[in-house]
Amino acid sequence: MSNAKDVTDASFAADVLSADKPVIVDFWAEWCGPCRKLGPILDEISVEYSEKVSVVKLNVDDNPAIAAEYGITSIPAVYLFQDGQVKSTVIGARPKQFFEKEFADVLS
Repeated sequence: MSNAKDVTDASFAADVLSADKPVIVDFWAEWCGPCRKLGPILDEISVEYSEKVSVVKLNVDDNPAIAAEYGITSIPAVYLFQDGQVKSTVIGARPKQFFEKEFADVLS
């Protein structure tokens, strides 16, 4: 069971762009093997850093408008949003330590 909240084309602006803290968005799809490997890693981050950051998932197959708006062509794609802006992007599944280092400015 994922701790990350599912967001949609309809809820993206409210859940991500207007969020009061940084948001890690996992752009993924059901059929994507690396996406399924990445899920538990982001779930751990969402629990450990829940005070500092939100973690959400956006299924690119079900929500093509947002995926197109952000030019998502490879998944998994993990974007860090802060104050409605993309602050960092990671393409591909990576170990937890990679994300902790990449997003250190909002996690520490």
